[in-house]
Amino acid sequence: MSVAREDVTTPVIVGRSSSHFTRIARIFAAELRVDYSFRVLRDLLSSNPEDYGGNPALRIPVLQTPRGVWFGALNVCRELRRMSSLTPHVVWPEELEAPVLANAQELVLQAMSTEVTLIMSKLGGTAESAHQSKMRTGLTNMMAWLEQNATTVLATLPSNRDLSFLEVTLFCLVRHLEFREVLPMTSYEELNAFCQKFETRASAMETTFRFDT
Repeated sequence: MSVAREDVTTPVIVGRSSSHFTRIARIFAAELRVDYSFRVLRDLLSSNPEDYGGNPALRIPVLQTPRGVWFGALNVCRELRRMSSLTPHVVWPEELEAPVLANAQELVLQAMSTEVTLIMSKLGGTAESAHQSKMRTGLTNMMAWLEQNATTVLATLPSNRDLSFLEVTLFCLVRHLEFREVLPMTSYEELNAFCQKFETRASAMETTFRFDT
């Protein structure tokens, strides 16, 4: 259901059920028990900012709230945390002071953006260029690094955390690569083991990737 910005009385997340960036926001909403309405972006090739909840970058997710509009997954998650009546220990990107953690977060977000570019290029019907080939190689390299360092990353995160932006983004990335068939993930044993554990959370089960109809 489309909700005009001036009519928002409860939170609205604008996005797609097939989007890994959207799923990050929806997992945080579920974990933080923040009720929201979901407005689906129907046309990924639209150039109308209003279809993207007013985001001039033409990106999702967007969170519309009574006090304003928030662009991007991290901004949305921070606002959901502020809106929540719960007080979980959430580990944010700026708290990742160990190099292995900071680098993992950087590579996860880079890999997510790279994947989107490859998907959109294919959707646009363009033949793969040398630049896109380089991006695909970079994506494979990033996933190999994350696989190699997954155990260390998870062991280095604060043990008393309830949730971390890094884990949510990593989970969404790995499962999305499978869902969109961008990169086969069967050989990534450490990443798959992490995902199998994470997806037992109710928030993950409630936000399974699917194509909106």
